[in-house]
Amino acid sequence: MLLMKEELIIKIKQIMAKYPKGESALLPALTLVQKAHGNNLTKELVNQVADVIGVTHSRAFGVATYYSMFNISKAVGKYHLQVDTNIPATLMGAKKIFDYISNKLGIKHGETTPDGLFTLSHVECLASCGTCPVVQVNDVYYELMTIEKVDMLIDSLRNGIMPVLPVEYNWATQCNVLLKNRGVKNATSIDVYKKNGGYKTLAKALKMKPEDIIAEVKSSQLRGRGGAGFPTGVKWGFISKDNQKPVYLICNADEGEPGTFKDRQILAYDPHLLIEGMAISAHALGSKLAFIYIRGEFSWIADILEKAIEEAKKDGQLKDLDIIVHLGAGAYVCGEETALIESLEGKRGLPRMKPPFPAVAGLYGCPTIVNNVETLASIPFIVENGAKEFTKWGSVGGYGFKLFGVSGAVNKPGVYECPMGIPLKDLIAMAGGIKGNMIGIIVGGLSVPMLTPEELKKGDGLKMDYESCAEYGTSLGSGGIMVISDEFSIPDIALRTIQFYNHESCGQCTPCRLGSGMIVSMLKKIVDGKGEKGDLEKVLWFCDNIKGKTLCPTGEAYATPIKTMITKFNSEFNKLITK
Repeated sequence: MLLMKEELIIKIKQIMAKYPKGESALLPALTLVQKAHGNNLTKELVNQVADVIGVTHSRAFGVATYYSMFNISKAVGKYHLQVDTNIPATLMGAKKIFDYISNKLGIKHGETTPDGLFTLSHVECLASCGTCPVVQVNDVYYELMTIEKVDMLIDSLRNGIMPVLPVEYNWATQCNVLLKNRGVKNATSIDVYKKNGGYKTLAKALKMKPEDIIAEVKSSQLRGRGGAGFPTGVKWGFISKDNQKPVYLICNADEGEPGTFKDRQILAYDPHLLIEGMAISAHALGSKLAFIYIRGEFSWIADILEKAIEEAKKDGQLKDLDIIVHLGAGAYVCGEETALIESLEGKRGLPRMKPPFPAVAGLYGCPTIVNNVETLASIPFIVENGAKEFTKWGSVGGYGFKLFGVSGAVNKPGVYECPMGIPLKDLIAMAGGIKGNMIGIIVGGLSVPMLTPEELKKGDGLKMDYESCAEYGTSLGSGGIMVISDEFSIPDIALRTIQFYNHESCGQCTPCRLGSGMIVSMLKKIVDGKGEKGDLEKVLWFCDNIKGKTLCPTGEAYATPIKTMITKFNSEFNKLITK
């Protein structure tokens, strides 16, 4: 039987000691053990981890088989080549790269070369939408991949070397707040951050009354930047003034919505901005312990955050606050706050019934506030300059500045910081303009309704804020914009969309679990040219009967866009129905 080395057990116990409850260390411990055993887990190893942490074998096994990054069902080779084939990646040539690797290595999805060197997999969105095609090798991203780069990569790996393939990212800012330090050399260091004015606002905030900070955030009308758009100050106000339990602050850095890749810009290039925002927010909320729940694929960014937190501690910036960086392990649904909390507690990431809401009973049953990376990074500006200055950008449809990720058929896919309410056409122009002939556009991440070019011509044009998007029949969501050209078919896009949501459904709610599977089978039947009369009506029936019948938004997240694609591009679907 394969046994863990004593040094691993010591490390696991050290991880456990960081948390109020040791079982929260289950995901980090499984990740640690998997890396130490050639990127693979066994049931025996999982049981040993369970014994060290003090949870049942069944619970640990349930967790290990729930998250997609744990390789327990099937062993992988020394180098696990994972190609993102989600919608943004598909729009930027991922299929060509996947097929080339498959032919070059002589293996298909889920297979390993006879020498055990390479395993090939297609995976869901890696939040690299502006730099696709992307191949993740173990825990390293290789972006903007071409056939030539693939050859270089595989040749290098055959020689036992993980190569460095530099990438240039497209970005620009009209507001100079969230991307203020994006082009600054060594911006991740605390010395550079402080030289540019960093942590001065925290010093100011610590002299303010917590209720005054909350009042200022409320006045700013800052809305959550993760997708739901709930007013931040209002959310903070839900913490009871009579509360006697610990209050926890969680930064949601899971960034799993396809088309969304904005938070990476803050996490990887200006970590101290996030840390300062969290420290101010924690002071306002009375929190002494905060967490950054970051998606497992961002392990190198987690290292950047850990280093920045240590710098901030040594510099005396976090005297009354501890921040724990907690890696997820691959589950889209953990972007939902209660599923995230379950995951942070060392469980399967299953959404909870609400109420109670996290502000009443969240992490470990205590009051908890969960905010997105971009939301928390906006707090220093508001506290330093005041709500009035923040609301000079945007309008009643949405105030402040916003990061937009633009991908697909544009000449300069990237992340752009603009005032809320910027006309979509101006944002597309910042991204270099449309490449080819656009047939559709998604403006808020994959889960929002697609718009057609004809719809965009109505009125004064779509503005990127909550009200204008609603008027045009869509949602601002996360601000992840995907431009679709006529190189692609909408039925194919619809099928790939529902395949993603079916894969990511946690399975807890029957309508979502079975409904997504039924829609996959019916749309695949149609795309394969085997559709029958009445199939589209069945898909629409499922879409209508899934909405509002699930614990979390995932059911509606696919029902809405699938229905929109079928209704707006009905003729394309009907062409494929031959019976």
